[in-house]
Amino acid sequence: IIFIRILFIPNKVALPYFLLYNKFMFLYINTTLEHDIEIIIKDKDKIIARKKITATFKQAEKLLPMIDRLFRQRGLTIKNLKRIIVTNQGGSFTSLRIGVITANALGYALGIPVKGIISAGQKLKKIRKNYKKFDIVKPAYHKAPNITVKKRVTI
Repeated sequence: IIFIRILFIPNKVALPYFLLYNKFMFLYINTTLEHDIEIIIKDKDKIIARKKITATFKQAEKLLPMIDRLFRQRGLTIKNLKRIIVTNQGGSFTSLRIGVITANALGYALGIPVKGIISAGQKLKKIRKNYKKFDIVKPAYHKAPNITVKKRVTI
């Protein structure tokens, strides 16, 4: 496990250090920000696109169209991506799963690695020498999900 320090840039948004110094194009996805979605497209030393929108209870409906729109607006193709980085801890159960599942599905479809970071400590997880294989990122839940209705007991 590698600890990542955070750098602050002038537009008042903190970026993990690894987002600033990569030599390839990647997509960063964060759906753990309560009601918001944040995505960043970065190529080498330049942030090409950054978008943060409010998507209360609509992260699933808005995430993929948001990614597609940003790529199209910049005249890019998603096939140029070399890696996807996703925040895989924190936030609600459902919003966390939406971000992680989307990152994994895109990574699998494109044949590129997906790496998970923990937003609280900004740690990169499972860095491997061989990035050729697809490696699934698992969500790290801080508690058991509470997504079902309790069964009523009749006497």
